[in-house]
Amino acid sequence: MSSNSLSRRSQLSGHLVVFHHSSAFARPFLPLTNMILCGCTQQKSQGEKYLDLDLTRDQEDRLHRLRVRIETAFDSHCIDHQEALKALWYAAFPGSQLTGLISSQWKDMGWQGNDPSTDFRGGGFLSLENLLFFSKRFPKTFQQLLCKKGGRRATWEYPFAVAGVNITFMLIQMLDLRSGKPRSWPAFRFLSFLTEEEMAFDLLYCVAFKVMDTLWLAMHASYMEFNVVMEATRLQLEHELTLESVNRIEDMPSYSLL
Repeated sequence: MSSNSLSRRSQLSGHLVVFHHSSAFARPFLPLTNMILCGCTQQKSQGEKYLDLDLTRDQEDRLHRLRVRIETAFDSHCIDHQEALKALWYAAFPGSQLTGLISSQWKDMGWQGNDPSTDFRGGGFLSLENLLFFSKRFPKTFQQLLCKKGGRRATWEYPFAVAGVNITFMLIQMLDLRSGKPRSWPAFRFLSFLTEEEMAFDLLYCVAFKVMDTLWLAMHASYMEFNVVMEATRLQLEHELTLESVNRIEDMPSYSLL
């Protein structure tokens, strides 16, 4: 990482942007000590105990369904997966004809190469479902983030689609969704929301994507600082999930940004 990036991280590490409806301000918070990007995990400090809470039958059922989605890998030979990928293309670029599932056109959406299937390893088919959900539930915000329409953008921007896969992966980690049961308070709170709304993960994904982009602009970040922004996004989401006033994803302060 460059000296400028290190300097920027030093300036940002003591602050967390907390959103209240359409406004944002910085407040002191824990230093950022870890970066998140497919493969990195946030560690518990020595001596810190995990929660050990019992789950209801409904919570176990909803958690199982979500885990089935999480464990579904993207299969480039599966017709349903191919159709979902095509649907994402036309949601993103409704006036542009797709020439093929392997095409240089995919780079326009922020995939790393001509074959987007190679970028799904971190988030699986769920990350594609999340992007599709975002495009249908919040089409205006989806297009704003895809086309980088808001704010003063960096010369080296984050790639939209790959960022989306990383957000799916980050949320899976943050919410302990591959563990036997939630081990943190934010994760347990999320599970209570999931019990009431089966698409809670997809809704949280949309919030996370918008928070990430808002922090990206607030931090004047560039491509090399993507991990720092992702960590700040995680801290922001964890904070909001534990607020007493939040009883569903729609109650999160950052939801109003969508």
